[in-house]
Amino acid sequence: MKVSELMEFDASKYLKDETDYRLYLAQAFEGGDPVEIQAALGDVAKARGMTTLARESGIAREALYRALSNKGNAEFATIMKVIGAMGLHLTLTKPEEDLKAKLQAKAAAKPVAAKKAATVAKRGVSTATKARANATARKTVKGRAKASSAHAHA
Repeated sequence: MKVSELMEFDASKYLKDETDYRLYLAQAFEGGDPVEIQAALGDVAKARGMTTLARESGIAREALYRALSNKGNAEFATIMKVIGAMGLHLTLTKPEEDLKAKLQAKAAAKPVAAKKAATVAKRGVSTATKARANATARKTVKGRAKASSAHAHA
């Protein structure tokens, strides 16, 4: 097979819901590369439906395709209109506060992990230790879920 015969990867085909969109965009913004952010916004726009987003943002569909392409050069106002039409907004935080916020969000989503995440955040331990604590908490949650489903089926 020749390289020219390979299909270009299209992330928009794998973005299925609002959670996927937010996580994908968060990852792009975390990297900080404007071209990557613009391309990620384009992928999410395609996944959501470019025509609908054009209508909601007040920007012509063709202009959105151009602005959000890898070669596009979207103005900040355009980016803000697209983000707003997606029902999102930008929030700026310091990097260390961002880590605490992520841990708190995970803790809120998983009650069993709450105690461990809070302890980890207070101690300020290494990233590897935090990862181990989160992995242990996930295993605990999965184990409890399996046990409760086994009891329910019995």
